[in-house]
Amino acid sequence: MAAMKLYMTPGSCSTGIHIILEELEEAFEAYIVNLPAGDQFKADYVAINPESTIPTLVRRDGSSLTEVPAIAYWLGRSHPRAALWPDDIETSCRLIEAMAYIAGTIHGQGFARIFATHTFARNPRDHDSVRDLGRDIVAKGFAVISTALGDKNYLAGAYSVADPVLFYVEFWADMTGMALPTNLAAHYRRLLQRPAVHRVLREEGYDTAALGRLAGRQSTDLATS
Repeated sequence: MAAMKLYMTPGSCSTGIHIILEELEEAFEAYIVNLPAGDQFKADYVAINPESTIPTLVRRDGSSLTEVPAIAYWLGRSHPRAALWPDDIETSCRLIEAMAYIAGTIHGQGFARIFATHTFARNPRDHDSVRDLGRDIVAKGFAVISTALGDKNYLAGAYSVADPVLFYVEFWADMTGMALPTNLAAHYRRLLQRPAVHRVLREEGYDTAALGRLAGRQSTDLATS
């Protein structure tokens, strides 16, 4: 049977899916999509993902699955022995809620304004205000997810596929010098200790020894701001 294929960009939201696949010890082929070069708009990629987004997971039957929450959910549900998706409906709904908010708001509305400012404002004179708004959205988003996490180690209590999804925006915060609420900083450092996370970050070209230090120094509780 053919291996699955992950179309990804190192250090992007696809890192969350990469971590889940590593946690599941799932064999897959990795294909790098060079976003600055516009690979996502090339005909061969559009043929498998008309949205021109990353990541894309091409499953063994040849079908493509896109969007981080959907891919994470499918991986969790399709590997029940790994116990990376909860059984009860309330916890399941809360995880879907959290993943959608992380991908759609913290990433899609917040960090996107910081990383891809020109897509929100064509006039360079507006770029500073766009990035400022992005940082405000990210800070509010982290406060919301901080409340959802509470005093739990992981979003569902036990580790699940939702935690690598949260991890990738925590990772972005670390890389850009943004503060994390106390419990999210602890969650981030906790995931950095997981062997699968360590392996993925090393494979994607990051010095894991240098990560997490900033989160430790900036454990500001934004949930109370």
